[in-house]
Amino acid sequence: QVQLVESGGGLVQAGGSLRLSCAASGRTFSSYTMGWFRQAPGKEREFVAAISRSGDSTYYPDSVKGRFTISRDNAKATVYPQMNSLKPEDTAVYYCAARTVLGMIGAGSFYQYWGQGTQVTVSS
Repeated sequence: QVQLVESGGGLVQAGGSLRLSCAASGRTFSSYTMGWFRQAPGKEREFVAAISRSGDSTYYPDSVKGRFTISRDNAKATVYPQMNSLKPEDTAVYYCAARTVLGMIGAGSFYQYWGQGTQVTVSS
């Protein structure tokens, strides 16, 4: 089992940047594919980014591709989404998630462990 704690959220102006962090504790971090999701009020949870266990492969939906970059440091058991060129529509609670099972990379149902979330607010 793994415990996930997100940090780095806050208020930023449109066009600005934020770097979130997700620190993991428990089972060996490199065993997990890591993902980020977000949920805005009144909207469904949305896949934001994912990274393979080794960090060699990354995945993004079209809505953030070219603006968000996910990376991980297995020695520090931490995953980082760097979010650039932020837009007001990026406003949401951002969640870190971990998985060991196979399945569609952007499907939240395949992620077994979740953090509590961190709020990101982008003002226009």
